[in-house]
Amino acid sequence: MKPRLSHQQNAALTRVEVVIVIVILALLAAIFLPVLAKAKRRASKINCVNCLKQIGIAYRLWEGDSNNKYPMQISVTNGGAMELVATGDVAACFQVMSNEVNTPKILLCPEDTRQVWATNWSTLNNSNISYFVGLDAVESKPQMFLSGDDNLTVGGAQVRPGILNLWTNATVGWTKERHHGGGNLGMTDGSVQQLNSNGLQQALQQTGVASNRLAIP
Repeated sequence: MKPRLSHQQNAALTRVEVVIVIVILALLAAIFLPVLAKAKRRASKINCVNCLKQIGIAYRLWEGDSNNKYPMQISVTNGGAMELVATGDVAACFQVMSNEVNTPKILLCPEDTRQVWATNWSTLNNSNISYFVGLDAVESKPQMFLSGDDNLTVGGAQVRPGILNLWTNATVGWTKERHHGGGNLGMTDGSVQQLNSNGLQQALQQTGVASNRLAIP
């Protein structure tokens, strides 16, 4: 039996063609990688806003069942977290609202690389939280700070965990570690505002009170 002969030639890329392909791939990467990175940042920012909206809803549901008061205005003996959160225990405030918040994962901003998710409510502590608690927030003042990104600066210095007495005339801003120097605020009217440092300064002046006490996790 005679062997079959094939007249088909095997085609192969020349060295020049390989270089051309590599150059084209590099150009495509240079064009699309920044676009993908920008889209990822935008998605993280949207996710952060959604987290704060869910937190705002949880607050409103809880205070609707508690004589229109938030957990930071009701004593621990009456089911609130007033005494605990006044010492800077932010986690205690959210633990009280665990039925309304549903999952502790929404307490972490997607761009907060310092903190880690809590696996459950019993292990939740301040290291699992990216958002401050507005201790003086009341429903009757809709522009007060209820919650928001905790990467704040006052007078150019990053705030430390604990209780921050934020006077209306203070010079406030955001650090650059999240949202490219911006941040998100949850207001007592249920809205969430995406602001740069100038916008944050204006929002502070529009709260309608002389000072805002914030519990920073």
